[in-house]
Amino acid sequence: MLPVLFFLIAFVSEVVGTVAGFGSSVFFVPLAGMLFGFHEVLALTSILHVFSNAAKLIFFRRHVQWRLLLLLGIPSICLVILGAYLSTRLEFKFTELILGVFLIAFGLFFFFKPAVRLSPNAFTAIAGGGIAGLLAGLIGTGGAIRGLVLAAFDLEKGVFVATSAAIDSGVDFSRMIIYLRSNYLTPGSYWYVPGLLAVAFTGSFVGKVALDKIKQRSFRKIVLALIFLIGLTTLGRFVQQTMQ
Repeated sequence: MLPVLFFLIAFVSEVVGTVAGFGSSVFFVPLAGMLFGFHEVLALTSILHVFSNAAKLIFFRRHVQWRLLLLLGIPSICLVILGAYLSTRLEFKFTELILGVFLIAFGLFFFFKPAVRLSPNAFTAIAGGGIAGLLAGLIGTGGAIRGLVLAAFDLEKGVFVATSAAIDSGVDFSRMIIYLRSNYLTPGSYWYVPGLLAVAFTGSFVGKVALDKIKQRSFRKIVLALIFLIGLTTLGRFVQQTMQ
């Protein structure tokens, strides 16, 4: 039953991640963590994301916004390498606490203050991309931070998903190489890779179909609600680990 449960988690995470617009790792990492060790999950997540990004760029390629992509993507790629390297050397005890509180606070703020927007200028884009990349490499999921930034920009949903996937392409490929070179993926898990390829494309397609039926004004609320739930889950996981 382990493979069935694993691929079911990956598929559902991919569908929800496509609808949310900021990748599947925020859902996949905590759920897959119940089945595999932390380093193995990081490797499997990065592989799933490489396939997933390719699928999204095929399905949403017309919506990529190149200026925003460069402003967010370059610092993301630079800092994801640093984060992935630090994950092999250091143990951060309070990263999940800080991330959970941050996501809850700002998710609620932008949800209940829909008129508030962030200007997609160079400073906010570079800062948001850099933080998201660092967290992606360090704890396996930085998509929620970037999702929060893109939601604050109030981008059209197709632009949101396409831009996020394009940034993730460089970020996830970079950290995947580091994880694999560090032997995070054990030989016994190699056979999961072809299944992750199939899950990435089918999940992204189902997610695109669902996204097409969602109105733009509802999209931002869905993203922010999911970010809030991710924050709660992250905070709860930290509390549980602290009490053990």
